[in-house]
Amino acid sequence: MSPKVTILGIGNLLLKDDGLGIHALELLKERYEFPQGVELVDGGVLGLGLMGVLTEAEYVIVLDSIKNGGRPGQIYRIQDPDIITRMRGKNSLHEIDFLETLSACELLGKRPRCVILGIEPKEIYQVDIQLSQEVFESMEDLIQLVIQELKGLGIRPKERIECV
Repeated sequence: MSPKVTILGIGNLLLKDDGLGIHALELLKERYEFPQGVELVDGGVLGLGLMGVLTEAEYVIVLDSIKNGGRPGQIYRIQDPDIITRMRGKNSLHEIDFLETLSACELLGKRPRCVILGIEPKEIYQVDIQLSQEVFESMEDLIQLVIQELKGLGIRPKERIECV
């Protein structure tokens, strides 16, 4: 039996590449049908407001911008147990809220297994709803990485057929 999985997009759509988690979530919704037990959640910048979502999941795939000093558009995969260590190093743009939320879940004994999939942003402070070219060009690889994660859990989303 497949675990209950939440795909969580994090970010602020109004701040260019900061919104890539939400953009990626929308692409997934557009392109794939997900079986029962897989929930796609727009986490925005909710922080502790996501505790309910996290405590109900067994496995969480987080989509977020990750500043790691790489080239804009570079893709990262951070998994347990490295999440706490890496996020203390302030790699994620939403590390404080998300780290606090994961810690609170752990205190309740309901911390899900997690992986964070992210892209190195180019611009996160400019007010713009469009992604930078570098991040946009990496989105397809990020989407395929999400699908690989799901397949590794025994979940096979169904690709939607485009109607002409």
